[in-house]
Amino acid sequence: MKTKLFHITIIIFLVILLSKAHAQNPKSTNFLDKIKAYDLSVVLTADSILTEDEENYRVKLERNEILGFRDETYQRFFIHFISVIQNQTNPYEYFAYGKTKIRDNICSFNGTITVKTAIIYDKMNKSSYKQGSMISEVLLYEDKTFPYAGVIKGKLTSNFIIDKIGSFRYNALEFYSDGFSNNQFVGTWTNYITHSTQKCNWGEYRIPECGDLDIGAGEFSINDKYLENGWQNYRLAWLTLPKSTESKQAKLKENEQWWK
Repeated sequence: MKTKLFHITIIIFLVILLSKAHAQNPKSTNFLDKIKAYDLSVVLTADSILTEDEENYRVKLERNEILGFRDETYQRFFIHFISVIQNQTNPYEYFAYGKTKIRDNICSFNGTITVKTAIIYDKMNKSSYKQGSMISEVLLYEDKTFPYAGVIKGKLTSNFIIDKIGSFRYNALEFYSDGFSNNQFVGTWTNYITHSTQKCNWGEYRIPECGDLDIGAGEFSINDKYLENGWQNYRLAWLTLPKSTESKQAKLKENEQWWK
């Protein structure tokens, strides 16, 4: 009797797990062959995003800068894509140019972003939009003439929509939901001279695989023990009283266009 009950319990448990897995992984259609007709740069370099919670409710917002870290100490890492241009002979490949910053070191980079997979979700909440996701291989070479330069390599996951009139855009449909993120990169940075490799991840609004750096529920929030690794100003700008003098000054610093 106990054996029979045990088997029934296991079956029920497996059914629940399968149900959850199905719910968390919506069905999708391969979109790789069609993605080459669209320009990924609008998802990576747009100055603003259009948030849409309802069909008739739209708010245009300035897009936040990328959040990132390097090495196991979660040292704050900045990256800004100045241009992302589609290769006319290979529409899956994009030429990327921009700058990185860590501590006071600013370095330019050139490289490629190559789309490897792309899908369209079959059923999502907003039936008038096609929502999709793509994974790209990123290979960026920092300028070797700069001190402490290296190579950045990894995978970038980007979410997009195709709206009612066929425009390819940044997916901000769930912008106001807890944990919203986009353009999530997981990779490494390798020093040209020492060949030492560090973890290097970044993302918009959240950072993937960032351990206990991010302790926020609804939004990105810094763990106190990493504040001295370049995150103090971020805390003052966005996570303190918004009208305080300190917060205003910190926001000005956060909004500096350091890549120019």
